[in-house]
Amino acid sequence: MARVGTFLVIVALIAGTVGCIFVRYDLTTSSTEGGGVTTPGESTFTYGKGAVIDLVAEPEQGYQFVRWTGDVDTIANVNAASTTIKMNGDYSVLANFGLEVVEMRTWRDLDAIRDNLSARYILMNDLGPATGGYVELASETANQGKGWEPIGTSDDQFTGSFDGQGYEIEDLFINRPDESYVGLFGEVGQGGVTKNVGLVNATVIGSDYVGGLAGHTEGSVSDSYSNGNVTGRENVGSLVGHNDGIVSNSHSGGSVTGDSRAGGLVGWNQATLSGSYSSCSVSGNSSIGGLVGDNWHTEGTVSDSYATGSVSGGRRAGGLVGLNDYGSVTRSYSTGRVSGESDVGGLVGYDKGTVSNCSWDVQTSGQLGSDGGTGKTTAQMKNIATFSSAGWNVVGVADPSTRNLSYIWNIVNGVTYPFLSWQA
Repeated sequence: MARVGTFLVIVALIAGTVGCIFVRYDLTTSSTEGGGVTTPGESTFTYGKGAVIDLVAEPEQGYQFVRWTGDVDTIANVNAASTTIKMNGDYSVLANFGLEVVEMRTWRDLDAIRDNLSARYILMNDLGPATGGYVELASETANQGKGWEPIGTSDDQFTGSFDGQGYEIEDLFINRPDESYVGLFGEVGQGGVTKNVGLVNATVIGSDYVGGLAGHTEGSVSDSYSNGNVTGRENVGSLVGHNDGIVSNSHSGGSVTGDSRAGGLVGWNQATLSGSYSSCSVSGNSSIGGLVGDNWHTEGTVSDSYATGSVSGGRRAGGLVGLNDYGSVTRSYSTGRVSGESDVGGLVGYDKGTVSNCSWDVQTSGQLGSDGGTGKTTAQMKNIATFSSAGWNVVGVADPSTRNLSYIWNIVNGVTYPFLSWQA
């Protein structure tokens, strides 16, 4: 009997041990863009019940770890890139990464963006001549008289995020007449974001692809403005020289001078421009427009925008668009005075695309004709019926300081031209 009892005890112990050994759980790890799980790696791993497993996530350059998500109940610290997880079941966890956030307070901080072109940057205050680093980086004497060195090149584009948070950059000076891709940013690549920033009293001189904010962008520009003097040879705009991305809710003032493809807001638009306006005076030789110099091919779209600045060109000069080169222009208008030698129009100088539901002021522009759009008197341009009958998203408001944000356009009927509801 003793032997039998001992045997049964041994069998019971073995059975219990076997049960413990074979209680195992799967851990599946993965990550978002911007980094990876280095420990234990990214795959499905099997561990015994109760095992405590190290979790380590490492961000790529320009990114930072944000948190662990998924089955996180037994993770020691979901906000730590290096932590542990206790295996009490089958778990799937995701390491989340976001663009690294860098605060900028001086011109030196702004200049340091070029050392990490994929991070997320936020401006914490206005930048001007009295801000640290201005003399050596952005003044008339900086860089042997060339002034500011644009951020991002064609070989190394800015692909991060720049949020001005409503602050202004004042007295930016650039004098690089023999260089292309000139502006605060030279080249903004796909995915790059520039927003909520104003350039005040900027002086920007370059050759091709010249703009106050960016010489060329394939990313997005929004809620931004440029006020100053921008000069170049080709693809010249107060805000952006060449837009290959999205420009929205932005505006410009001052003056633009270029030989060809010069526009009050964008010199060469090859993508989306919407909800924006320009009061710039624009002068040049060919494809000169109050808002856009050349709206190019089917990718080029201009909508819900306007221009009020004067336009002086040789050929293809228009109050809104100089050359609509197979692009589309909708629900937009212009009022500035236009002059030129050939292919001159109150709204569009030369059109090879589509212009719909657009108008210009025949009195203020001095032009009775346009290659696209409908000419209206000043009184008609200040009448809501002119625009509502053309399908505009417009509503009357009591006075110029009143805004109805439920509509794209607001107007004080009989008093003002239409204005964008987001305008300050």
